[in-house]
Amino acid sequence: MDLVKAIQELSLHKKQLDAAIATLEGLLEGLPVKTGKKRGRKQMSPEERRIVSARMSKYWASRRKEQTG
Repeated sequence: MDLVKAIQELSLHKKQLDAAIATLEGLLEGLPVKTGKKRGRKQMSPEERRIVSARMSKYWASRRKEQTG
């Protein structure tokens, strides 16, 4: 077996064990367990925000036009 490959595999197992240990320690301490998933909304860049703003302005203008006439 290649020595580099063996080290990579052992490093992967170490990371998995560290995560499992952290989870179990969190359970013992009654702390919330981090799953690594992000919560909340995706942040928009200024360009994306301008595009959405233009699209929504057009949408609301058409809605106002429908209501008035």
